[in-house]
Amino acid sequence: MRIVADENIPLLGAFCGGLGTLERVDGRSLSRDQLLDADVLLVRSVTRVDETLLGGTPVSFVGTATIGTDHVDTEWLEARDIAFASAPGCNANSVVQYVLSVLSLFLQRNERRTLAGLTVGVIGAGNVGGSLVAVLSGLGVTVRVSDPPLQSSGANLPFAPISEVLACDVISLHTPLIRHGSHPTWHLLDRQRLAGLRGDQLLINSGRGDVVDNQALLARLQQPDAPLVALDVWENEPSPMPELLDRCWLATPHIAGYSLEGKSRGTEMIAHALHQWAGLPTTVSLDHLLPPPPVSRLVFTVQCTPVDALHRALMTCYDPRDDDARLRRVFAGASSDDQTAAPSFDRLRKEYPVRREPGSLKVSVEDVAGSEETARVLSRAGFRTDS
Repeated sequence: MRIVADENIPLLGAFCGGLGTLERVDGRSLSRDQLLDADVLLVRSVTRVDETLLGGTPVSFVGTATIGTDHVDTEWLEARDIAFASAPGCNANSVVQYVLSVLSLFLQRNERRTLAGLTVGVIGAGNVGGSLVAVLSGLGVTVRVSDPPLQSSGANLPFAPISEVLACDVISLHTPLIRHGSHPTWHLLDRQRLAGLRGDQLLINSGRGDVVDNQALLARLQQPDAPLVALDVWENEPSPMPELLDRCWLATPHIAGYSLEGKSRGTEMIAHALHQWAGLPTTVSLDHLLPPPPVSRLVFTVQCTPVDALHRALMTCYDPRDDDARLRRVFAGASSDDQTAAPSFDRLRKEYPVRREPGSLKVSVEDVAGSEETARVLSRAGFRTDS
């Protein structure tokens, strides 16, 4: 069996090395000629998988180590009897971590010492958005959700009209990219909706870049009373508009889901599907492959309030300002028609430093009166706490 795989899928040798020949490729520049004798194709979101790429090749199995599948023409694969597997939910914890870290920086910026009274609007409540809603609700945040398809299915979530969701203190986007149908999400936040955002709000997009009209967003950010914006995903990746990047409060290179656990879970999920398709057992477990985290334990004293402790723990695991600084260095001085920064955008993702999720860190809280709330907040955010 010949397996062609994106070079940015981690631990693939450990999971699939025994299945046959494994060839690593640049997923963004992958061509049909590289697949003329391939049996299996494993990709990430930068590769468009359709008839143009696969037509006339012997590929019989396609896997994407990602939650989203809008880069794959699944109908064409099904019509050709090509097996397909994705990794739904693999990096949900990682994206939730990203949002919580950005949210914590927002609280610090506004000198808010409590989560009480904070409202967060979540647009799209699937694997990632649904996990975020659960975590935020557990932290005592008031959450409002917009997801018409999910609402019509009878799901039990705090649904609200999108106008109310867009009025929250923080708005977090987690929809798939849908261009047609009853509930399209392409440019869901258009010029009109962006015009209604206030200067005291924060907009976070760690879902799909095209859900926000980036040209309209740039225009809005050049106007008075503009909201704060944190973008991890962009239209026209890997060439976001430098002018928009300059106006963002936080800007990162599509890495919200790039924790080591998140990426590795995606590998594990498609590897299991590939083994099942090949009729072979899976003998490798992710638990045995992850290295120890760089920091494994934190101890908080009574001097730390719950929100302070949460902020310090989140920043120990992941501070998005580091990614922001790296991305800005790449695009410093670039213009909108400058394509030289695009390879650097991809390089930031390819060479992304190891980042661990809250579950890798154990936290202890000094056993004094009132410490139960700090321990509860940290536990709800995904950290392991002493019982």
